[in-house]
Amino acid sequence: DEAAVLEIAAHFEGEGRKAKRLRVSHAFHSPRMDVMLDDFRKVAEGLTFNAPRLSIVSDVTGAVLSVEEIQDPEYWVRHVRQAVRFLDGVRALEAEGVTRFLELGPDGVLSAMAQDCVTSDSGEITFVPVLRKDREEPGSLVAALAELYVRGTGVDWSAYYAGTGARRVELPTYAFQHERYWLKSLPADAVDGTAFGARLVEHALLDAVVSLADEDGWLFAGQLSLQSHAWLADHVVLGSVLLPGTAFVDLALYAGERVGCGGLEELTLEAPLVLPERGGVSVQLSVAAAGADGRRVVSVHSRPADDAEGEWVCHARGVLSVEAGAAGEGLEAWPPRNAVELKTADVYDRLADQGLGYGPLFQGLRSVWRQGDDVYAEVALPEGADVEGFGVHPALLDSALHAVGLAAGVASETDEGGSPGLPFAWSGVSLS
Repeated sequence: DEAAVLEIAAHFEGEGRKAKRLRVSHAFHSPRMDVMLDDFRKVAEGLTFNAPRLSIVSDVTGAVLSVEEIQDPEYWVRHVRQAVRFLDGVRALEAEGVTRFLELGPDGVLSAMAQDCVTSDSGEITFVPVLRKDREEPGSLVAALAELYVRGTGVDWSAYYAGTGARRVELPTYAFQHERYWLKSLPADAVDGTAFGARLVEHALLDAVVSLADEDGWLFAGQLSLQSHAWLADHVVLGSVLLPGTAFVDLALYAGERVGCGGLEELTLEAPLVLPERGGVSVQLSVAAAGADGRRVVSVHSRPADDAEGEWVCHARGVLSVEAGAAGEGLEAWPPRNAVELKTADVYDRLADQGLGYGPLFQGLRSVWRQGDDVYAEVALPEGADVEGFGVHPALLDSALHAVGLAAGVASETDEGGSPGLPFAWSGVSLS
């Protein structure tokens, strides 16, 4: 009955809901199964059903199954035909005091759905998928074990580490405290650039700056790698670690401030900057001489750090202006009056399904509110995140943009080819 199903799907899509075809061989739990029920019953009646060793909550009844129900062939006939009462089943588990849900399957779809089924908003209930789409299985499995462990579930780590020579060590009972006392410097094998006019800079992604001799231009330089800037590994797009567009924005704003330009009039990303798993990339940010109106052209290039003869690739190009944009208006109340709150619980699972693998540092969206065409968001970095050396931390600014995608509907962020939508053009940006 495809026409009827598509009509129902179109109705909910019109309400802004997401509809997706299931890749299954038959229309289970629908009238299309009626023709096989008698044959299925004959097979079920010829089987032996043993009493389960674990309690089972049924999505046929939405309650804990009795031994008699499990051993009744007619129950399994109903199992093929009747509706799936997933919400009732999850709430039955919640009523039994279950606080940790482990999904055994190829993806995290049920974990995402179950979060919308529980009645408690205390944050004490955990949903952990063993495997995730497009992620390496060993890492996903160990991450699931670790998540359960820190939530109070016993894990047999001795069996996990058997034969590896691993041993237990004493650790502090408090979170590790990081405090740096050393001045930032160039790498040990770098050439001292003071002889040719280079000076150290304070930006976290840059090392030095030099003014050009024959014009009023500046050249900023640095090296990036996943070893020196490990937090960048939390920004994965279609399996590759990319420097986020917000990092280019912060770099341009920093350079503009150094040369007396308070505004980023425009910035367009021309090519992604992919960070290799091993080694790094050399980065140059150039600021051209000022024009008659004070505006300057800014660009960002990179090449492999171990290839001194390699070709420089332009990743971003834009214009800096003397005048900064107007400061934003303040809020008299939070949340904004008459605004509608949007659900954010599974936004990063949905983005992951589109190929946007955001790690903890980039999962900063806390709440989103919509009021007509206006979108309000609360974003925050994890406690203890190192924000030194940035105007605005790229992960924080990136999280703010996630609110825009959520308000527009995450599903609409992909183009016809299925590629995830990423910001590539900026205009009128300034830092208050």
